[in-house]
Amino acid sequence: MVRHRIRLFGIALLLAGVSVATAQDRRVEPLPSLAPLIEEVAPAVVNISIKGTVVQRNPFAGDPFFERFFGPQLGGEREFEAAGSGVIVDSSQGYLLTNHHVVDNADEITVTLADNREFIATVVGSDEGSDLAVLKIDGTDLTEIPFPREHDLRVGDYVVAIGNPLGLANTVTAGIVSALGRQGLSRDTSANVYEDFIQTDASINVGNSGGALVNLRGELVGINSAIISQTGGNIGIGLAIPASMVVAVMDQLIEFGQVRRGLLGVRMSTVSADEAEAYGLSVDSGALVMDVNPGSGAEAAGIEVNDIIVAVDGEPIESGNELRNIIGLMRPGTNVDVDVVRNGERMTLVAVLGEQTDVPIISERPEESDDEPIFEGVELAEGQPGGIAGLVVLSVAENSVAAAQGLREGDLITFVNRQRVRTLAETRTLVASARLVLVEIRRGNRNFLIRLR
Repeated sequence: MVRHRIRLFGIALLLAGVSVATAQDRRVEPLPSLAPLIEEVAPAVVNISIKGTVVQRNPFAGDPFFERFFGPQLGGEREFEAAGSGVIVDSSQGYLLTNHHVVDNADEITVTLADNREFIATVVGSDEGSDLAVLKIDGTDLTEIPFPREHDLRVGDYVVAIGNPLGLANTVTAGIVSALGRQGLSRDTSANVYEDFIQTDASINVGNSGGALVNLRGELVGINSAIISQTGGNIGIGLAIPASMVVAVMDQLIEFGQVRRGLLGVRMSTVSADEAEAYGLSVDSGALVMDVNPGSGAEAAGIEVNDIIVAVDGEPIESGNELRNIIGLMRPGTNVDVDVVRNGERMTLVAVLGEQTDVPIISERPEESDDEPIFEGVELAEGQPGGIAGLVVLSVAENSVAAAQGLREGDLITFVNRQRVRTLAETRTLVASARLVLVEIRRGNRNFLIRLR
């Protein structure tokens, strides 16, 4: 009996020893953590606070009633304060990146580092179209975040967002890349906006703008820019400007103080599978050339109306927005290889980019309404001006769909959905049976396309 007790006691001691050893091993074994990564890169993310003035319009200015009793109602300047984030990308020169909208209208910009040092920053350059700005501070012992050696970001990759949401400095959130190449999200359709967003579910809120989106190698893959939300708070849809666009814009802002954008000189329409089927196109994606500007690089290269641009410098083009972004980030004078499909055959043309000034490098077609017949308000007649048979546009009502799409008095319609038309009867037949209507117009000595439905 005693022997059994001694044996059991010995076994218990042995098991206890194993348990203690296991617990000790567990205590010394490092747990998976992002802490080493954050400790390395977080000091490069800064807080940006700005002071500025904006012109505030008085809503009663010009109102006869109010001016009769209260005198002239004038607008005035209003002071404001705002905050955002930034990322140091060149520690030796003191360059840091943020969003254009963070520093827009700023009179004074204060940068606060993670170690609480403060600097007054100067704006090297700011670009509204890409929503990027480069600032400069005079400081020593700065930490920078490097750009990726390869732009190999994929959907599903882990990413970390670092910034100052709602004034909470050095906030870190983690998630994955939810999507790449998000475009067409801006509500400002009049501005020359360039979008190619990374979408992430890493939590991003107000104040994160201009902060860093980094991969698990500690590389800067994006600059956090915006969120999509119906409440104004994070719902898991954050947007960041990709590093490839950031570098292209940053280099020009540092060199010129502004972005000089290339000009191809075409108006185009994004090709979809439905359009390819309806128009009899040989490819179901790309940018269909609707018009070529006289004297442009596109004209000199031999790009023609009805060509479908499918690649630039070997990079596939899926949509008009992709073409727009690629050309818009290239410098004037750049030689580019433009792959087009013409009548089912692919060819490569070389274009020298001009310089964009006050006009977009590429114009998308305007949105059309499906509520009216496409030729309502249009008077047509069969004719042969200049010896070319077609339908002559005698008049176009100002508020008609056709006018909104660009049809003008004196235009000659020669093709409908790539089918030659010479009579009203031919045109009516083609239009009646088509879900989509693409019309080729001759105006003076130029041919171009407009989409009527």
